[in-house]
Amino acid sequence: MIAYPIASNTLGDFTHFPQHWVKFHAIQTCLMRLYSRALLLAIFLSPITAQIPPINYAALFEQQVDKRLEVPDFERSRYASLLSQSLLAASINLDSQQFILLVDASDSVQAAMLFLIAPNGSFQYIGASPVSTGKPGRIEYFKTPPGVYLHSISNPDYRAEGTKNEFGIRGYGAKGMRVYDFGWQPAIRGWGKGGPGLIRFQVHATDPDQLERLLGVAHSKGCVRIPATLNTFLDNYGILDAEYESEAKAGRTSRVLLPGREPSPLAGKYLIVIDSGQLKRPAWSPLPAALRKTN
Repeated sequence: MIAYPIASNTLGDFTHFPQHWVKFHAIQTCLMRLYSRALLLAIFLSPITAQIPPINYAALFEQQVDKRLEVPDFERSRYASLLSQSLLAASINLDSQQFILLVDASDSVQAAMLFLIAPNGSFQYIGASPVSTGKPGRIEYFKTPPGVYLHSISNPDYRAEGTKNEFGIRGYGAKGMRVYDFGWQPAIRGWGKGGPGLIRFQVHATDPDQLERLLGVAHSKGCVRIPATLNTFLDNYGILDAEYESEAKAGRTSRVLLPGREPSPLAGKYLIVIDSGQLKRPAWSPLPAALRKTN
């Protein structure tokens, strides 16, 4: 074995080492520096892989929608089952988890419920609000038609102008409120001898001063009136905009989409209208305060 003398006067003094050992150390030091720099560069250039926490849409609904209904758990499950039955009856199989808006047009309920539904039928309840659906009894008033409706770009949405009609009513609500258009749909006439007719079926806000306070009872001409804050919630998060957002990604953005929106990756495209047939108004869906009897 060859013994190499170690310098005793200065730490790191390699003057007493053989020349090939000094060269080896220099090469090793250079390689370590290159490796360190390459590692730092790789870290700098690598994408951020930290998981973004999922958005709690139920919490956002509670914060942003001012007119809400507190639906008990057992009713949430029952309505989720009715929703699934409606999809099955319409031969619709979901290919991904998505939002679906369910409306119970029963005179005793008058409520819209937002669910997040998975293809296997599991669900997450997001929130509920009072609505107004069709009230037969006057000319041009229809019974809101039950069914499963596709929110499609083939029937383009538009925005309310905020103008008043001859009765001083802003039928679509304040200026800028979104009108969700589901096209011409068959509906039962609510006047004369009744019978089948056609309605331009829409979901929209209503007059904030005179009609929004009546949400919770049948009062419309056949469309579904919703609170302004629910309209804004659906609009901002693209809750029913699966087709619209798909077109936007392809470079064909609809003018109705707001530039500052926050579209959800869970956007759906279905509105479901049912009549649960409840004869008695449930405690969780009370009459609007404007119509309650006071002692």
